[in-house]
Amino acid sequence: MEVFVLDTNIFFNMGAGFCLGEKTEEVIKNLTKRIKKLKKEQKAVFYMPPSAVDELLSFFKDKNQQFIKEFLALINIQSPEKNKINFSAVSFYKLISEIRERSYRGMNIAEEEIIDLANFILKNLPKDKIDFQKKTGVFIKKFRERYRKATREKFLDSVTDLDLIVLAKEKDGFLVTSDEGVIIWARELGVKEMPSGAFLKRLEFLLLPRQE
Repeated sequence: MEVFVLDTNIFFNMGAGFCLGEKTEEVIKNLTKRIKKLKKEQKAVFYMPPSAVDELLSFFKDKNQQFIKEFLALINIQSPEKNKINFSAVSFYKLISEIRERSYRGMNIAEEEIIDLANFILKNLPKDKIDFQKKTGVFIKKFRERYRKATREKFLDSVTDLDLIVLAKEKDGFLVTSDEGVIIWARELGVKEMPSGAFLKRLEFLLLPRQE
């Protein structure tokens, strides 16, 4: 029986190549049908950590919709056993080194943006509070985009990311995600992955009748 650990982005990132639908509801319904058949034939089992489920539900105003209930009823929702999984110390040295590098990068970006903003204000003194907010808002938006790219892009930026990796490692399952940061660190920590373009094909292959 194959094991899959699902990230929430497979339900929202329509351009990642999962080919399960054009809208989130459609993706969930299509995946639910396949999971139901695979579980019935005991060919696959699907996991999500609670943090990922909470993340998924946060996108819906009505969390009690029937298609959501049906999907969650088929998923094994489980936290990883953090005390039982061992990772190489080399990986954590690399992790801390990258955290430090990204922190300095973020600080440098903040300094650059503060200087740009200060120069702008000196040359274009705002008339009132609203005018000030409009003019500085452009710089704040630019800063946020640059800071996010420097500190979070292609990196682990949440506990959920780590939950997915540790759970996949624990279950010896395929991690299904389109998050580049999660993929990079899953590889670093020796976790099996399922490319987005192969996920649906893999499920369809498992659904084929067994040949005696």
